[in-house]
Amino acid sequence: MTQQTVQVIEQLVAAWNTRSAERVGSLYTEDCYGMDVAIAIPQIGRQGIQGMFEAYWRAFPDLEISQDDIVVDGDRVALFWTARGTHLGTILHIPATGRSISAQGVNRLVLQDGKVRETLTIWDVAGMLRALGLLPDLT
Repeated sequence: MTQQTVQVIEQLVAAWNTRSAERVGSLYTEDCYGMDVAIAIPQIGRQGIQGMFEAYWRAFPDLEISQDDIVVDGDRVALFWTARGTHLGTILHIPATGRSISAQGVNRLVLQDGKVRETLTIWDVAGMLRALGLLPDLT
């Protein structure tokens, strides 16, 4: 695990928590490609990535993402995280519920020259839906 890669990932998580689309975008390449399992279309370029984060921040204005673990293999990174927030805006066509959520996920990131060129976001959408009262509890 290179120290430089770890620093880039730490900057990325910190940027996600700023709610600044410009700061987040600055850590991605101009032509980056993103895919999030909860979103039907890919996020293309910085504008696409910024728009995705803006949608999550509108739905969860207090969204905080914590870094749980990092696995680095050259220019490829697996970032395991936990997101917490209060559902105060629409997400996935679901109006605000006022409920708190905690969801775990992982991003597979490909870096290029210290910026994210590609990302795949896989997270517990069903867990979020349970927390919002839209799916039954599994217990």
